[in-house]
Amino acid sequence: MRVFTLLSVALIAATMAPLAARERVDAAGEVALSRITERRDAGKPVDCINLRDIRSSEIVPNTAIVYRMNNGTLFVNRPQGGAFLDRDDILVTRTIGTQLCRIDIVNLLDRNSRMMSGSLSLGDFVPYSKLPRRN
Repeated sequence: MRVFTLLSVALIAATMAPLAARERVDAAGEVALSRITERRDAGKPVDCINLRDIRSSEIVPNTAIVYRMNNGTLFVNRPQGGAFLDRDDILVTRTIGTQLCRIDIVNLLDRNSRMMSGSLSLGDFVPYSKLPRRN
């Protein structure tokens, strides 16, 4: 009986180790995202953003994609079903029309090997506007 208990404890500990590592990675992504959006106010989520207004995009590992707009607004998109985003991924988006929308699929290309590393479905776009400066 004691061997069975020790084996059970070892099995549970081995199962929990990857979860703890994943939680650390997720927490690091949330910290990075909070740095990007600090001094900004979150607005009401929207379904689509105009492609012509996107100045750049940034991947926050395992957390979100941040789209920087020409007017200074940031749109944060947390892909549906979680994301296995890596800074070394290249976002490949094929859209129909002039907007990037929450149902669009983004393919991920590994920057080094140039091979497909996955795909994801976009979620809502949450706008973050700069807060007014205090005098």
